[in-house]
Amino acid sequence: MESNPVSKPNEIRQSVDLFLSNWKILLFCSVVALFLGYTYLRYTTYQYNANATIKIIDEKQSKKLPSIGEMTSGGLFSDGTDKIKDEIETIQSRTLISNVVKALDLNIRCFAEGNIKEREIYRNPPVKLSFFASDSIIHQVDTTLYIKIKSPTQFLAFKKEGKSLIDRDEQTGVPYTFGEKIKTGFGGMVLTPNIGDHAPVIGSNLKISITSVSKIVNSYQRKIKVSTDKGSSVIKLDLNESNSYKAVDVLNQIIDEYNNDVLLDKESVVKTTSDFINNRLKQVSEELEKVDYTAEDLQKKEGLTALDSRADLNLQTGQQLQSQISSTANNIEMLSFLEEEISSTNKSNDMLPADIGIGDSNTSQVIKRHNELVAERDRILRNSTTKNPVVIQLNNQIESLKSNLLNSVKNIKQTSLLTLNNLSRDNARIQGRLSAAPKKARQFRDIKRQQDIKESLYLYLLEKREESAIRLGMYTPNAKIIDSAYSSHRPVAPNKMIVYIASLLFGLGIPIAFIYISDLLNTKIYKKEDLVDTLNIPYLGDIPKSSKKQKLVKKIDYSPKAEAFRIVKSNIDFMLRNIKGRSKKLFITSTVPQEGKSHTSSNLAASIAFSGKSVLLIETDIRVPKLLEYLNIKDQSKQGLSDYIADTSLKPQDIVLKHEDNPLLDIISSGTIPPNPSELLMNERVEELFNYFDTKYDYIVADTSAVGIVSDTLLISHLADMFIYVVSADNIDKRLLQHVALPLYTEKRLPNMTMLLNSVSLGKKGYGGYGYGYGYGNNPQRKKKWYKFGKS
Repeated sequence: MESNPVSKPNEIRQSVDLFLSNWKILLFCSVVALFLGYTYLRYTTYQYNANATIKIIDEKQSKKLPSIGEMTSGGLFSDGTDKIKDEIETIQSRTLISNVVKALDLNIRCFAEGNIKEREIYRNPPVKLSFFASDSIIHQVDTTLYIKIKSPTQFLAFKKEGKSLIDRDEQTGVPYTFGEKIKTGFGGMVLTPNIGDHAPVIGSNLKISITSVSKIVNSYQRKIKVSTDKGSSVIKLDLNESNSYKAVDVLNQIIDEYNNDVLLDKESVVKTTSDFINNRLKQVSEELEKVDYTAEDLQKKEGLTALDSRADLNLQTGQQLQSQISSTANNIEMLSFLEEEISSTNKSNDMLPADIGIGDSNTSQVIKRHNELVAERDRILRNSTTKNPVVIQLNNQIESLKSNLLNSVKNIKQTSLLTLNNLSRDNARIQGRLSAAPKKARQFRDIKRQQDIKESLYLYLLEKREESAIRLGMYTPNAKIIDSAYSSHRPVAPNKMIVYIASLLFGLGIPIAFIYISDLLNTKIYKKEDLVDTLNIPYLGDIPKSSKKQKLVKKIDYSPKAEAFRIVKSNIDFMLRNIKGRSKKLFITSTVPQEGKSHTSSNLAASIAFSGKSVLLIETDIRVPKLLEYLNIKDQSKQGLSDYIADTSLKPQDIVLKHEDNPLLDIISSGTIPPNPSELLMNERVEELFNYFDTKYDYIVADTSAVGIVSDTLLISHLADMFIYVVSADNIDKRLLQHVALPLYTEKRLPNMTMLLNSVSLGKKGYGGYGYGYGYGNNPQRKKKWYKFGKS
């Protein structure tokens, strides 16, 4: 079976109408939700963003041009060591962030307490804390101090009792004077007030929070975001904080601490070299001093002031050899020093002296590489352990380099010793030629030679020490600042637009969901579609809900209710068009009482009578009569239907009432309420009554009992030409209708049964109606409201 293409749009429209019919609830919930959103934004703690950008400088790469392979493989920093990730780990390390927290005193915060929320005062707090205990103790303290400013010189201190300062009794506070020592469990402290515009306000409430550094570090490790692009040496730092100035200061301090950490690593190599040179300078100075004293003693003792000039040529040759011997001996001496340094196991660190002038470039490169690996390992160890695979790998590389370096130094030293021996033999040959020289002169020359060697070594060490000092001052930070920390000082969270949109969606979502679920679970009848879908019974029409003050329609009536009854009358005439020459008998019934049977009967009868047709309205509901009340007939003393049935002497015309305002409308009331209504209605006089008036009226309208409660109506149902089954909107359950009304229709126990929906609320449960009273039904004499002028 093909689905109706119109059904889905109709369902959508019905859903829309359902929600629009509850627009007051939706509007109220939306306003409440927006107010809650406004309240949240008014009292929440805003988050501000700060960001900074730095570039990591690679000293090795800066000394040479990158190759095409390096650039095409992802950048200068795309080698296996992934140095940028190492630098990011260093920036996010606990050690570095801990230094930042301590440098900025982030573990001590001052808050101004308000009626609802508290606000942190970061820059220029009204009071300053000073401690007698050491920093190592203060950095582990977790406590909160509440104070109330009483005067420029005094304040009250309160204990932390879970109450705000506003709710505290001042009698529980301990008075103190600014500058007075306050005793605490972690030592004494002193509060001093700020001055000028930042002085504490009298009567203000302050909260001073002291948090352990470790907790603050944990917090910032989560909040600080460090990122970079693949193959790039640029690192971006991002931080969200409740105070924008604090976020800026934290990022700038992180960059400073990182650069300081890198400089310390670089300076450690220079310091090791300087210590090595200073130690050797001290030793060579002592040896030179001894040689100088020996030469001085010999000159004083022998009276020698100059060398013999007879062997100038040999002396010149000997001097050249002496120079070579001196240089070689110097080199051997430095190699011995270096060998001793490499083999030493009692050093404070593994750094080796660099550029000590041993005359071998390969050895210098190996020493430099060794020191770089040691520095890299030490930096990783600050935030790791010796079991780290990277540290183990670096240690293996360091030991391998050190072993190779030691072998290389030994080989160079052995070669230098052979060279020294050869030079010594040549020098001995020259000295043999000078054998004729006085013995004392030769002794002096020996001493002079030693003096020259020591002095040359001493001057060389002084030169190297100066070079180390100059190199120390030339080191630059590792991070180049591209953009210092910046904040727009505008909150980034919560987003006002998102909060208001979320509030509006929340305010609409809850009532919409409630309305939708309620509609799904609701089994009541509200509109024509509900009734038609529930019962496949002819639908006569619907009557809109009206004011209780106007129960009965009038002759000149432009109300929606009057128009609805006119439409119902037209439908009845169409359905009963074949009945001619006698009255059309309309029986009104319902499932249960209070569904509007009497209201429908009286108004339908009045509406038909106003159209020029004669109508007899009979109240057959002799259990709970209400018809005369609806018709506003105060004189209820006349006998009615029950009296006529019980008293055979009464004639039909004796119980007929005339309506004062409607001459074509006659009424037969229920009469005296009998003890046996069902037995009374089974009397043949009931049928005789209907037969008597069958040709005297155009319409006979009978107000019957509810068929779902009693069987009275079924006893006289055969007398009806049409049954109008009244269903009260927003009152009757669908399941009850299926249980009561549907069998009556299918079994044809109620002749020509039709359904009439009563008391329909326009807009209720998606019922838009067709606007009874709109257009032609409007009162042409009624004045328009001022806000409807200009509308057709």
